[in-house]
Parts: sequence; C-alpha cells; structure tokens
Amino acid sequence: MNKYLQVGKISLRQEIAYPINFIMWRVRNVIQILLVYFLWDAAFSSPGRILFGYDRDKILTYIFGIMLVRAFVLSSKSMDVAGEISRGELSNSLVKPINYFKYWLSRDLASKVLNLLFATIEIVVLYFVLKPPVFLQGNLLLIFLFMSSIIFAILLFTILLFIVSSVTFWAPEAGWGAHFLLTVVIVEFLSGVLFPLDVFPLAVQKIINLTPFPYLVFFPLQVYLGKLTSPELVKGFVVDALWLIVFMYFLNKIWKKGLKAYEGYGR
Repeated sequence: MNKYLQVGKISLRQEIAYPINFIMWRVRNVIQILLVYFLWDAAFSSPGRILFGYDRDKILTYIFGIMLVRAFVLSSKSMDVAGEISRGELSNSLVKPINYFKYWLSRDLASKVLNLLFATIEIVVLYFVLKPPVFLQGNLLLIFLFMSSIIFAILLFTILLFIVSSVTFWAPEAGWGAHFLLTVVIVEFLSGVLFPLDVFPLAVQKIINLTPFPYLVFFPLQVYLGKLTSPELVKGFVVDALWLIVFMYFLNKIWKKGLKAYEGYGR
C-alpha cells in the first residue's frame, strides 16, 4: 500500500510542476458550467417555476454539483494508458513489482484530489459572484449513498478507460480517437454533464439508465437531491454494481489477450 501512496504523491508533484494542461482543463470546466448555468437560470427566471421536476434551487444545485462530481469522477490520468501502450512504455511497468491497475488508480486519486480542491475553490468564488439559491441535503442516509455512488462512479470510469485504452494493443494509432469518442462525445452527453437526463422522454430515460453512463454523474446527483424513491435507489445501485462486475470481467479478458498481442513497439 505504501508504494502506491508514494506513486500518488509523485503524481501530485508532477501535476503541480507542469500546470498548463491542468489549468486549461479547469478553465474549460468553468466555462462549460457557466454556459449551462446561465441557460438554466434563464429558464427558471419566473418565481416558483418547476420544469422536469426541478425548481430553481435544485436545478442550480445540480449545475454546481456537476463541478464537484466531474472533478472527482471524470478527471482521470488513466487516459494516458493508451499512450503508454502505443509507445511501448508499458514494458517498463510490466517488469516492476506493481499492480498496473492499482498504479494508475493511485495516480488517478492524486489527480482527483487536486481537481476537487480547485473545483471547491471555483464553486465558492462563483457562489459569491452569482449568489444562486442552493439546495442543501440534510438526510444523512442520502449523503452516505451519494458518497457511495461517487466511489462506484470512480471505479466504473477508471475501468472503462482501461478497456478503451486496450484498443491500442491491436491499433496503436486508435487510442486518441477512442478516448475522444468516449470522453467527449458519449460521456459528456449521456452522463448528465450537459443537462439532467430526466429532460428526455420516459422511454428514452429507461434505455439510457440501462447503460453505465448515467451512473457517472447524473445518478449521484439525483441521489443527493433526493429525487429518487427507495425502489429507484436500489435499482440504480444494482445496475451500477452489475456494470462494474461486467467491466471488470471484460477488462480482465481483454487485458490478458492484449498482453499476448503486445510487442513493445516504440521502445
């Protein structure tokens, strides 16, 4: 455990030593949140207005919640795994006495801590500038379930990134395109980052909720806002856990086959 803690510390120092990419990531997030905030603030400008089951307090809390959840779930160093495979740098890790997944999870957690710190500062600044109404959840059980759903989401997204990165075992040049398709197109749209998924018709929601993507952002925020009934909470966590098991199974299979195909080109 100590060696993975050291990996996390080193990764944190690297983030601080080379801040440009990190700063651009944070600026992009803030700009996106502001665009979504002003859109929904205008939609709820009439006092007492309720749309899609949200009042102004809850929808603006959802928007600010995206910053925190996204900082802790969708910030991930594991995207670099594809580059390591395509450049042949995976060979260096294979000869070391470490678990490769735990190594990247340690780096991920270090990055998430830094992102969460900055996201919190950004939220505080934006709160005092915009002075939006916010909804504070007082139910301790829902807060615990919210935190549990975040842990599920972190593991789900990390494993999903590893699966996508495995494409580079067979197509070294395809790593960037695969990650762009997943993180920018699919996840941004289907995880609830751009808007709450319950704006869709009920039939569409049912289909989306059977995929893993809502459990990255939308589901945790729904838990926090208290918008789910007890059966919906149980169903959500069951589906979330099933996807986690399925992804772990496929990652194990794909990774073993990928290592057999891996030839260390680029070294």
